[in-house]
Amino acid sequence: MAARRNTGNTILPAGGEGSAHNLDSRLSRHVESVIPKKRQEALKWFGWGYNDSQFYGQDGIICFRGEKYPLGGCELRTFTKWVQQKFQLTVDPSKPFPELPKTYPKAVENVPFLNELRGSTKVDHSQEGIDRLVRCHGQTLSDIYSLWHHKFQRIPDLVVWPRCHDEVVQLVRLAHKHNVMLLPFGGGTSVSGSITCPQGEKRMICVLDTSQMNRLLWLNRENLTVCFESGVVGQDLERVLQEQGLTVGHEPDSYEFSTLGGWVATRASGMKKNVYGNIEDLVVRVRMVTPTGTLERECSAPRVSIGPDFNHMILGSEGTLGVITEVVLKVRPLPSVKRYGSLAFPNFELGVQFMREVARRRCQPASVRLMDNEQFMFGQALKPEKSWFDSCVDALKQHYVTSWKGIDLNQICAATLLFEGDLKDVERQEALIYEIAAKFKGFPAGGQNGERGYILTFVIAYIRDFGLHQGIVAESFETSVPWDRCSLLCRSVKQRVMSECQKRQINFYTVSCRVTQTYDAGACIYFYFGFRSIDVEDPVELFESIEHSARDEILACGGSLSHHHGVGKIRSHWYRDAVTETGSSLFGAAKKHLDPKNIFALGNLLPQVQETEEKARVPEVVTAKAKL
Repeated sequence: MAARRNTGNTILPAGGEGSAHNLDSRLSRHVESVIPKKRQEALKWFGWGYNDSQFYGQDGIICFRGEKYPLGGCELRTFTKWVQQKFQLTVDPSKPFPELPKTYPKAVENVPFLNELRGSTKVDHSQEGIDRLVRCHGQTLSDIYSLWHHKFQRIPDLVVWPRCHDEVVQLVRLAHKHNVMLLPFGGGTSVSGSITCPQGEKRMICVLDTSQMNRLLWLNRENLTVCFESGVVGQDLERVLQEQGLTVGHEPDSYEFSTLGGWVATRASGMKKNVYGNIEDLVVRVRMVTPTGTLERECSAPRVSIGPDFNHMILGSEGTLGVITEVVLKVRPLPSVKRYGSLAFPNFELGVQFMREVARRRCQPASVRLMDNEQFMFGQALKPEKSWFDSCVDALKQHYVTSWKGIDLNQICAATLLFEGDLKDVERQEALIYEIAAKFKGFPAGGQNGERGYILTFVIAYIRDFGLHQGIVAESFETSVPWDRCSLLCRSVKQRVMSECQKRQINFYTVSCRVTQTYDAGACIYFYFGFRSIDVEDPVELFESIEHSARDEILACGGSLSHHHGVGKIRSHWYRDAVTETGSSLFGAAKKHLDPKNIFALGNLLPQVQETEEKARVPEVVTAKAKL
C-alpha cells in the first residue's frame, strides 16, 4: 500500500497514482474569508457577531438591524411585550454600549523569544493592545461581562498569524525552547472558557491565530474527501465546496464564525448531524503540531485497526496538547432538494415520545428539534409585526389549534424539521415523519415556521448581549442523556433552576429547554436560562452559581458533562469524576509526554495539574505586567 506523499505543505491522499489522478490540484487555493485578519474590523470586540448586526431599543420597541439576517430592519413589538411581561423591564435605548479601554495591560516580554521570532521567521505578529484584547476571551457570559467592565487584568502579550503547517512547527519549537505559553485561537466562539486567557499565567502568552491558515489544499472527487487548513471558517468552507457542488454538511450554531480546527478541538456537533454526522464522523485524518513532534495518522483509509485511534486523542483536546493545522474531511454531493417543515404537539412529553420513536426507527431527517412550551412562546414572540390580514389568519390558526384540536396554549410545543436529499427520498421521509407524529397527537404546522425556526438559531445568539445591556443575564448550557432519563432530566433541571431562583429571591426569570439531537441510545438537550439582574451586585457570579447547581442536577439525572460545547474551564470542576481518576491520569500522562513544559497551559480539562506545574516553574526573562 502506498504511503502518504508530502508535496511542500500539502499532504496528498494515500492510495497510489489513482488517487493522485483524481486530485483536482487547481482547487488548492487561499480562501477569501468573511473574517479579516484584523477581526475587530468586521466583528464586535465586546460581544457576539458582526459589527452591523444587533438588537437595539428605539422608542421603547426592540428592533434588529443587520442585512445578513431575515429579522434585519424589523420592529419586534411582540418580543418587546414578552420581555416586559417576563422581566418587568422596559427597554432603555439611552443606555450606552461599552467603550474600549483607554489603556491595555502591559505586555510581558520574553526577549530571547521575540528576538528569534523577528530574526529567523517570517511570521506576522502584533503587540497592539486591541489585537491582544479581542483574542483574550471566548463567548461565555463571564467573558463578555469582564470585557464590558474592563476586568481582564491579564491578556495575551503577542498575537502571531502563521500561514501554514510549517510556520506552526517553527512557532511551537520556538515557544518550547523559550518557555512561552501558546494559546491556539480560531473563531473565538467558545462558550466553555477554553480560550479565555489564564489570569494567573506568569510567562509570556502568545496567541496563535489560525485565521491566515484557511487554504483548501486538495479535493479528491473519487474518494469524496477534501483537505483544508484548520483556520477556515465554517461558512467559508461551505461556500467554496458548494461552488463545486459539494458539502460537508456540518452546521453548528456558531457555523458563521467558528473554524474547522475549533470543531475538531471541541468535538463539535452540527444541526444536520443526522445525515452528515458529528465532527468525529466527518474527520478522516487530522494533523496536530505538539512540542515533541507532529501527531497524525499516516493513512487516509476509511477505517483502520492499528491500536488506539490518535485522531480521537486530538478530537476534544481543547488546545491543551498542540495546534491543529490540517484536517481531511468527508464531503458529499449537494442535495437536490432542501425542504423545511414543523410539527405541533399538545405537550412536551408527547413530543419527546415522538423524538424517541423517530430515533428508534432511524428515520431522522437532516434536522429535527423539539422545543418546550416556554421556548415555543419565546420563538413566537420573535416574529416581526404582521399586516392586519396576516394577523387575522394567525388568529384563525390559533382558534383551530385551541378549539378544534383542544390544545392548551400553555402546554403546546413544537418541532422544526429540515429534510435534505433527492425528491423521492425527501417525500418518503416527510410522509413517514408526519405518520409517526400523528401517533403522538402531532400535526403539521407548516414549512415556513420550520424554516424560520431553523434560521432564527443564528439570530438568537445576539440576544444575550442585548439582554446584558438592558439588565438581563442569560446563557445556554447543554447535555446528552439516555432516552429513559430524557423527560425526567428536563423536568428536574428546570425545577432545580426555579428552586435556586426562589432561594435567591429572583422573581423575574425564564428557563426553557429543547431536544436538539437524537441518537439510538439518547438525545442532546439544550437549556436556556436568564433572569433580571438590574439590582444584582454581581450578576455573573449569581448566574454561574445557579448554573453550577443545574449541572449537578444534570449529572444526578444521568446526563453528561457536555454533548458538544466541551469542558473548558467552566466545567473542569467535574472532569475527573466524568472520566474517572484513571482516565484523567491517562490524559495527564499524554499531556506530559506531548507538552513537557506545559506551553499549552490553557487550564482546560485538568486545570489542577496545570496550575500545580505552573507554580513550580520559574519563567524566563519577563517584565512585570500592569493592571487595567
